[in-house]
Amino acid sequence: MSVIPNERLEELTKEEFTRYSRHLILAEVGLEGQQRLKAAKVLIAGTGGLGAPLALYLAAAGVGTIGVLDFDFVEESNLQRQIIHTVKDVDRPKVASARDKILAINPHVNVITHNAKLTSANALSIIEDYDIVADGTDNFPARYLINDACVMLGKPNVYGSILQFEGQASVFYAKQGGACYRCLFAAPPPPGLVPSCGESGVIGVLPGIIGTIQAGEVIKLIIGGTGMLVGRLLLFDAWNMKFRELKLNKNPNCPICGENPTIHSLIDYEEFCGLKPKDEAPIDVITAKELKARLDAGDELQIVDIREPHEQVIFRFPKSFPIPLGQISRRKDELDESKDTVFICKIGQRSIFAIRALREAGYSGRLFNLQDGVNAWARDIDPSLPVY
Repeated sequence: MSVIPNERLEELTKEEFTRYSRHLILAEVGLEGQQRLKAAKVLIAGTGGLGAPLALYLAAAGVGTIGVLDFDFVEESNLQRQIIHTVKDVDRPKVASARDKILAINPHVNVITHNAKLTSANALSIIEDYDIVADGTDNFPARYLINDACVMLGKPNVYGSILQFEGQASVFYAKQGGACYRCLFAAPPPPGLVPSCGESGVIGVLPGIIGTIQAGEVIKLIIGGTGMLVGRLLLFDAWNMKFRELKLNKNPNCPICGENPTIHSLIDYEEFCGLKPKDEAPIDVITAKELKARLDAGDELQIVDIREPHEQVIFRFPKSFPIPLGQISRRKDELDESKDTVFICKIGQRSIFAIRALREAGYSGRLFNLQDGVNAWARDIDPSLPVY
């Protein structure tokens, strides 16, 4: 069954008959299916690796209204996988770049840009105007937020996620009896357990594959196709070129879509995912310029590089010694508690978890986090080093 009501269907123009001719001759799509695509309103949350192929293929397919939501700017490191952006788009808002490419492919599309971060305050008002949400986000708070908002509004949520060489895709549609994201992941992983793509990397083609799968599922929801990923989780291993599939059962005790739901409004998802630790002492930060000044002044500092060995090969941080994040607690005796210790990683995120782990292990020395990591050092202190 299509998610698009019949009363919204409109006639195609002569130009649209030509443009979509390869759809029109498919019995499974045909004229009515293309009319449903024209009438559809799809929100793409995130215009990065997954959002790029989603936007391009949905525009080419003739989806009438595409909303693109993102609050980020295009960076050079995005271009390895976010194929909707080009060199000329660096430093532009991602939604502006995406809008230009969508209209370049198909000027018939109505593009709505949401240059904002999706929050508990705005999610319902944004999502309610769309028929389908395609989740191209890359963090757990956003995924739980999108899931809960879609369940409350009765919208299908076309999910995808990627990391390194592995990807997942599914369609969460609680209104039609399917499982939701909370049925699959009742609770988020502990902070720091699952790194982001920015911290652990991703092969460039992977989001293209998963995002295209998401686009296919969106199209089937619109035209009323069969064989959708409702109640199924598709797993893809790009390194070994293998697909697997898991059955997803709706959890009757799910707090949002179960028989007796306990969640009736959107919550603080940063806190829910453990990103706002309660009663935690503030973590001291040091900027790259401040660290350089202290080193130049001859201060005795311990600089601990918690990056993985293959990252440290990119460049060695001066006057540092390596202890990978996973070893930090058991190797705390290698540190001198009488000295100020600065923890460094790529962007200053994993080093926060290293400091928390040391505190929990009883370390009493003064600890600093290098703000924005070694990339800040490369930008602000030594431009000869690469930003990666």
